[in-house]
Amino acid sequence: MAKLSSIQVLLVQEIKDLYSAETQLVKALPKMAKAASNEELVKGFKSHLEETKGQVTRLEKAAEILGVTPKGKVCKAMKGLVEEGAEAIEEEGDPNVKDLALIGAAQRVEHYEIAGYGTARALAEALQLDEIVSLLQATLDEESTCDTTLTDLAQTIIGEIGELVPDA
Repeated sequence: MAKLSSIQVLLVQEIKDLYSAETQLVKALPKMAKAASNEELVKGFKSHLEETKGQVTRLEKAAEILGVTPKGKVCKAMKGLVEEGAEAIEEEGDPNVKDLALIGAAQRVEHYEIAGYGTARALAEALQLDEIVSLLQATLDEESTCDTTLTDLAQTIIGEIGELVPDA
């Protein structure tokens, strides 16, 4: 691990962390889509998979601008979030409630990514790396939109199922 000697060194670490996070998500999203029962949720996971592939490409471009490889770091936080998502995938029960569990897992991922991209963008701004700022902001916008879409879908599902009577 590189010594944190400059903002640029930290930015490189952030980009590597985000790259690892996104590549892990590329593997996890198809499993989440397969586990979902709500048609809109399935479409959303598949759509976000395509967005995520584009986000990986943006991170590769940012790394190229910085003259580094985006590989070489494992995002432990995403690894844990993906494991939690896998638990939701394995759950049995009411399909609507399972979809809500999948949405919760996905939103935890989105919030982690929003925090990471926000930090990286701020570092790139401090270094006046405008092209990297733009790349990171584009992804940040997508992640925020995804989070809002997931919230809206969860509210719709909750409205459709109403209050569940707890098992006696």
